[in-house]
Amino acid sequence: MKVAIIGCGVIGQKRARALDPEDQLVACCDISLEKAEALGKAFSCPFYTEYTRVFNEVECDAVIVAVINQSIQEIVLSALHAGKHVLSEKPLGRNASEAKTMVEVASQSHRILKTGFNHRFHPAVWKAKEIFDQGGIGELLIIRARYGHGGRPGLEKEWRSSKLACGGGELLDQGVHVIDLIRWFGGEITEVYGKVETKFWPIEVEDNAFAIVQTEKHVTAQFHVSWTNWKNIFSFELFGSLGYLKIEGLGGNYGPETLEYGKRNPKGGRPEMEYFEFPPEDTSWKSEWQEFKSAIRDNREPLGSGVDGWKANAVVEALYQSHQEKKGVRLK
Repeated sequence: MKVAIIGCGVIGQKRARALDPEDQLVACCDISLEKAEALGKAFSCPFYTEYTRVFNEVECDAVIVAVINQSIQEIVLSALHAGKHVLSEKPLGRNASEAKTMVEVASQSHRILKTGFNHRFHPAVWKAKEIFDQGGIGELLIIRARYGHGGRPGLEKEWRSSKLACGGGELLDQGVHVIDLIRWFGGEITEVYGKVETKFWPIEVEDNAFAIVQTEKHVTAQFHVSWTNWKNIFSFELFGSLGYLKIEGLGGNYGPETLEYGKRNPKGGRPEMEYFEFPPEDTSWKSEWQEFKSAIRDNREPLGSGVDGWKANAVVEALYQSHQEKKGVRLK
């Protein structure tokens, strides 16, 4: 497959390295000439600073969009109108309206639009879903999640701290991953109660968000996402009628990626437990890329689709509304 990448920062570079050997990176683009040139030279492909030139001058099958939230909609729509399949980094735009527009245009263009929800493809999450789908913990009752880091010196000056550039703070940044996983395991989210706060960083968006949500399957989920965690953390737990699944870590600074599977003892007492450990290499990017290609080949919706990105953004907006109104909000 011939691929172009728009956005040559850290994530764009990861996406480039995740391409399969038979794929060809035919162009890369970034408003920073230095970043575009570095990635272009690394993959021996033309580099640009204007994305419109990529669509006009380069023949490609798919486009990876890894830019700041403010620019996502414009570039994704241009790629779709140019007849390209698109994998766009999360969140899918700054809000639900932008995401919905992209989903509608993808449908009208008969092109595949995928949201970059690589967390679905972490091996611990994938293994947990496999056990869950086989009925390993019975009926899902509760989900509990924590995701956070401590920020970096100068975070207040980064684009992630800008309401205009991002549309939101930590809830939209890391929170959409948690929301997507809740929807994947627990079904559509129907009601939310949330609180967003700016506790530490002198920024115009939230650095902490707390949420309780209910799904259509009567699963209750609680999560906290934070830029004041100081030590990186990822924890995602599912409790069912027959047992539980506990995912910890994402590798790297988030610690080793592990899965604990506990089977409830009907007589009470300690459950029967099984532990899974996974290699430190982050394979989620490559696995997600292969899913995207498979969806294109089979002409189907990918796991972590454009619709999933839209739905996650809608939940974020409902949580913001809940905070402002100081009450629970039902999603339409």
